[in-house]
Amino acid sequence: MAATPSTRVILIVLDGLRHTTARETLGWLEGQVRAGLAGCHRIEAELPAISRPLYETILTGRSPAQHGIVSNHIRRASEGDSVFSRVRAAGGRTAAAAYHWISELYVSTPFDPARDRLRLDDDGAITDGVFYWDDAYPDDHLFADAQALIARGQPHFLLLHPMNVDDAGHKWGGSSRPYRDAARAQGDLLARYLPGWQAQGYDIIVTADHGMSDDHSHAGPLPDEVEVPFYTLGFTLDTAPLQTEIAGLCCRLAGVDPGALPPYAGGINRP
Repeated sequence: MAATPSTRVILIVLDGLRHTTARETLGWLEGQVRAGLAGCHRIEAELPAISRPLYETILTGRSPAQHGIVSNHIRRASEGDSVFSRVRAAGGRTAAAAYHWISELYVSTPFDPARDRLRLDDDGAITDGVFYWDDAYPDDHLFADAQALIARGQPHFLLLHPMNVDDAGHKWGGSSRPYRDAARAQGDLLARYLPGWQAQGYDIIVTADHGMSDDHSHAGPLPDEVEVPFYTLGFTLDTAPLQTEIAGLCCRLAGVDPGALPPYAGGINRP
């Protein structure tokens, strides 16, 4: 077995948060950037810019055209390596506080709430998981779920995936006050939790799967739908990664062999 991962990593995917809204509403993160304590890049989502295909892209490094999950209605398990499987192969623990589609991709398909809502000490790709299925599941509950998973197992890789921004965008549109307020609420949660996670030694990435149009939706190549933020805490990057390089970057940060995952070849800078 390979050596246990050397660094712990948290990947936060704020579902449906477009780049411009992040820069306008995530006050604490923007303050960290201004103080030189965090980095921020604008990156573009792969196409189609919809959730399930991009979850698979972010966590496997393969575009939808490559992995074949090109619709939210395609329900099957992920095929091949992911960040979860690479960290597990290196002897590390993984965790997810995330929407139930993550469970369907990396735990069990179809999702069964009685069986899959809470998975602890599992022997699959995700060691510990808390999964929800209501798009309005409160973000503050999910951050608390993530905190419980960290306190329980100190995972080497944790995925945190809240949904309230995306839910507000579908209901009121990407330029609406409820959408911006949902982003502000997530920004406050980041301020409340991330300093403590950094103090525990975690490198942290904050990004989004896709953006949100004023038509209350997303899928195509318009900037509001594909341009998303990419914040880094604990390190900065010389160049913005491609969305297909996020998985490889997480492996590199954790100090594990990415296997066939596309690598991030740029420079990583430490304070």
